[in-house]
Amino acid sequence: MAFRKKIYRALDELQADLDKWLAEYNNQRTHQEKMCCGRTPMATLHDEKQLWREKDLNQI
Repeated sequence: MAFRKKIYRALDELQADLDKWLAEYNNQRTHQEKMCCGRTPMATLHDEKQLWREKDLNQI
């Protein structure tokens, strides 16, 4: 929907807007999905990676 509001004349324009949208979506906007629990997707990823590391260390 966001990308229907503007006519892009060059791929670079579209890429710049897409990069901006992805950065906001993944790093600023909180999510209510089951795994995110109100965190951003990147915060969820970093937290889960730490848990995976701890779990792997405990299995050795």
